[in-house]
Amino acid sequence: MARDAVIDVLGLGIVTVDDLLYVPAYPLPDAKERVRLRLRQCGGLTGTALVAAARLGAKAAYAGCLDDGELSNFIRANFRSEGIDVNHVDPLRQSRPIHSTIIVDESGGTRTILFELPENTPFGGDWPADDVVRSARVLFIDHYDADRTIRAAKIARADDIPVVADFERDEGPRFDELNSVASHLILSRNFATKITGEIDPIGMVKALWSLDRDTVVVTCGDQGCWFATRAELSPIHRPAFAVEIVDTTGCGDVFHGAYAASLARGEPINRRIAVASAAAAIKATRPGGQAGIPTLKAVEAFLKGTS
Repeated sequence: MARDAVIDVLGLGIVTVDDLLYVPAYPLPDAKERVRLRLRQCGGLTGTALVAAARLGAKAAYAGCLDDGELSNFIRANFRSEGIDVNHVDPLRQSRPIHSTIIVDESGGTRTILFELPENTPFGGDWPADDVVRSARVLFIDHYDADRTIRAAKIARADDIPVVADFERDEGPRFDELNSVASHLILSRNFATKITGEIDPIGMVKALWSLDRDTVVVTCGDQGCWFATRAELSPIHRPAFAVEIVDTTGCGDVFHGAYAASLARGEPINRRIAVASAAAAIKATRPGGQAGIPTLKAVEAFLKGTS
């Protein structure tokens, strides 16, 4: 890990602007349903993970792409309000963020995400600069823009900087290579099933393991998570905390960001999993994606109360 790190968690990848619509129940076809609440927040795999890391005490920075439009400026303002450094955004590539509409079913605590991808997005390029990558304690990546992400991850791995990955799609031609550069791979059960063909989380963890990994985690919502490490290759189950679910939007991303923050502090695996699980559980009790992310103080109090 970089000795003179000035960034705890450096993030590349997906940021979004999310318009959340809260309805009493998800509408049937050709039906009408009253919208009880409408919120606009920032989201995305990397975007939400960085906010979670920042609220849990990490010095976070974003080194992806934005443009000068309304949606990008909304994200910049949000990041700055969370104390996230945006000085490393690529100055040469202009790209608006993904825009999502999220329908939250209040009766079931579930959400449906409808997203619009920006057109003519410039991919690849030698960004972020090598020294920026090497200034981080943890590099956080997702599946977006594989060429650029693989380059940065290889720089990090060569300097013994952990690479925490959150993947949801595998359509790109370089996904296998992207998957291989993650030293801390954290996947949802659904996606882990898709890429491994396994139906049991234990089998998924084993199938995802490789000698280049430090940790593999498969998250399973209210069933908790299974994980393995170099020190303990036999998958371990961590039960989920029992909470009253209000909104699951962003819970997986919060788990990732909280894990990355804990990793940047040098905390052991059991502590990382506990912090990540608690942060995701607290978020599930609150409406919104990023708005519901707890602070480190709240997570500590939650863990103390459940011990």
